[in-house]
Amino acid sequence: MIERLAQGTVPRKHHIQLKDAAGHLHWEHCITQDGFEAPYTITYHRHAPHRQSPMPTTHAFAGPRSAAPMDGLLKRHFLSQSLPASTKSPLDARLPMLFNADITLSVLKPGADDAVYFTNADGDDLFYVHEGGGTLRTLLGDLDFGPGDYVFVPRGILHRFTLKPGVAQWWLSIECRGGAHIPKQWRNGVGQLRMDAPYCHRDFKKPTFRGPLDEGLREQVVKRGDAFYGFSTKESPLDVVGYDGTVYPWVFHILDFQPRVGLTHLPPTWHGTFAARGALVCSFVPRPTDFHPEAIPCPYPHSSVDVDEFIFYCKGNFTSRRGVSPGSMSYHPAGIPHGPHPGAYEASIGHKETTEMAVMLDCLLPLQKTMAASGIEDAKYHASFLP
Repeated sequence: MIERLAQGTVPRKHHIQLKDAAGHLHWEHCITQDGFEAPYTITYHRHAPHRQSPMPTTHAFAGPRSAAPMDGLLKRHFLSQSLPASTKSPLDARLPMLFNADITLSVLKPGADDAVYFTNADGDDLFYVHEGGGTLRTLLGDLDFGPGDYVFVPRGILHRFTLKPGVAQWWLSIECRGGAHIPKQWRNGVGQLRMDAPYCHRDFKKPTFRGPLDEGLREQVVKRGDAFYGFSTKESPLDVVGYDGTVYPWVFHILDFQPRVGLTHLPPTWHGTFAARGALVCSFVPRPTDFHPEAIPCPYPHSSVDVDEFIFYCKGNFTSRRGVSPGSMSYHPAGIPHGPHPGAYEASIGHKETTEMAVMLDCLLPLQKTMAASGIEDAKYHASFLP
């Protein structure tokens, strides 16, 4: 997704033999996107990666991806900070909150390592780690992560999470059904990140390849069509001796995003960090505010006829909102205007900087809430905009 990686031992050309010193023939495994038309990675295994036996599994997300009644077209506030910590692993602790055909937004507060390998065949997974940390282990190598990191796991990549001991975990999950990528405006004609992009190649942490590994785990869980299927293998699936390609996981810290500042207030698209089918993921980070002598730094009231807006508040002073705190999630649907709380617009005049940190999504298709989201909704939020 960012650039081509070649790690470990690979043959001098794809689709030819790779043997070790004892003459053992390795298995080439092609991981492709969009059929054979898009980015791909080729891995080389000591054993055949496609020999799997179906088995029962009890592993699944903590709640269904199904709609609850919306009970009106309203501005909404969901209190993820009220969710208790879980004793479950990241795979089993993921709790869907809002979704459409392109995106599923979930919250998870895991308390145990994944005890199985997981492959999401429904979409790319982008996590924002609000609190906690650990290691993402994949067949392509390991990635350590911590608070403030985005963690990206491409569709179809076998992996599991291990957690940093003794640390509370609190993550936002963005499942991208049509894939996630770098917005095209930040790339030049050959795919390199432009010099005026809000980040550079060096900001993205790539996997540390470790070679073949056997953790003693043989169970794999695959999610396809929101159903969960179990498989077992005789050998470790982490038996990769090398790989070559552009499909791999990465980690990016939100504070490595370089914010833009304008004479007057810039629209959220200037904060666009990652793109997905039907959605733009934006990062709001501390920055100077607008520098026109008559600027109004607070966001203006806005009617969007095309997108629903979702914000996960991370930390800082949210000048346009009252009653929100780290972990608050706001949802403002298309069709009705949204904007700052009473008094915030006027009070922002003269401010020279903002300390807010938040992850925002603009979604083209209407979002639906789940029953789990209804259970943590602030019912007074819509009325809080009245003077």
